[in-house]
Amino acid sequence: MSRLRVPVSGRDHMRGSLPRAAAVLVEYGDFECPACAAAQPLVDQLSAMLRDELCTVWRHFPLTQVHLQAQRAAEAAEAAGAQGSFWPMHELLFARQPMFDEASLGEYAAELGLDVARFTSELLTGVHEPRVRSDFLGGVRSGVNGTPTFFINGARYDGSYRVDAMLAALKAAMRTRQSQPRAGR
Repeated sequence: MSRLRVPVSGRDHMRGSLPRAAAVLVEYGDFECPACAAAQPLVDQLSAMLRDELCTVWRHFPLTQVHLQAQRAAEAAEAAGAQGSFWPMHELLFARQPMFDEASLGEYAAELGLDVARFTSELLTGVHEPRVRSDFLGGVRSGVNGTPTFFINGARYDGSYRVDAMLAALKAAMRTRQSQPRAGR
C-alpha cells in the first residue's frame, strides 16, 4: 500500500483542525480534472458528516499533459491563497471548470474581492509555480499517478468514491488511530 511521503504540515491548505482531527484526508487534485470536480461534493459531504473529526487537505497535482490549463488554475488558487482566499478560489475554479484563461481568472479574482493587479502580476511572473511543483513532486514520491488521489491518515485510499465507502474507510482509520498509544500517556 502506498504511503504519503510528505507529512501534512502548516504549509498545506487544510480545512479542520489537524491536531484535533481523528482522520486526515489528503487529496491530490487537478482543477481541470472532471473526476476531481465530481469528487468535491463528496469531500464536502464527508466534512459535514464528520465535522471536527476530519481534517481535509488539498495538494496540487496538475496533469499538464492532459489538462493544458491545470497549472495556471493551480497557480491562480495559490495567488488567491496569498490574499487569504484559497478555499473560495478552489470552489470557484471547480464551479467554472474549465474556464481558466487569463481574463476569466482575473474576473474570478475580482469576484472574490482580491487585489486583481497583484493577482495578475503573480500569475504572469510565476510566483507560485514552485509551490505547485513542490506539491506535484510530493505526490510523485507518494505514488500518485492520477487525480483525484486520496490518502487517509497517510495510507493511500484506492476504494470507491462513494460516500458510504469513504466514510467506512475514514471511520476505520479513526478507530485505528484512537487505539494507538499516544506520546505522553
